[in-house]
Amino acid sequence: MIKVLIVDDQAILADGIKSVLSSCPDIEVVGIASDGAKALIALAAAPDVVLMDIRMPNMNGVIATQEIKRRSPETKVLILTTFDDSDYILNAMNYGASGYLLKDVSASALIDAVKNAYAGDTILPAKIAKRIADAAKMVSTDREFKLKRRFGFSDREVEIALMIYEGFTNKQIASALKLTDGTARNYISTIYEKTGAASRAEATERMRAAIAE
Repeated sequence: MIKVLIVDDQAILADGIKSVLSSCPDIEVVGIASDGAKALIALAAAPDVVLMDIRMPNMNGVIATQEIKRRSPETKVLILTTFDDSDYILNAMNYGASGYLLKDVSASALIDAVKNAYAGDTILPAKIAKRIADAAKMVSTDREFKLKRRFGFSDREVEIALMIYEGFTNKQIASALKLTDGTARNYISTIYEKTGAASRAEATERMRAAIAE
């Protein structure tokens, strides 16, 4: 049984989501919270998956996601978003969100997303994935130039290197750039080799030093 906490300040929407999820015998809704602060209290119900709205009073979904992942790293957080909320997406992703659902998602897709997030998958609708990829491409030319000059990255490698620098996971990079997990890993291994790093943290630190020059 997958235990789900719904966090949304719109009671009608929250009730609708609960109704949809309760139709699935594999899912149990263990609580509804109207803002991020109340969601932290509701963690006492030990949810496996949290469906998290972004724009809420008292504590928004981005900050709540950060705090939930700090307190309960195994809990999966799925962000419920409208396309207009895309400015928040990178921040929530960096704080450990397992993915994003647009609020116009169908009932069957919502249920599948909860199950897939519980299984460890990253949930990224195509429109959101494109926005993430576009955001990654909007990094400054100066940073790209410095990384290419220092490490000899190709255009694709510098794009992925900057996503690593911004805190993206391997799965998130693969999803955003429409790469297979294996292809993404190969690029990341090459980046480690070119930076002379043995780990993501070390590669990030060496890129930070190059960018700071």
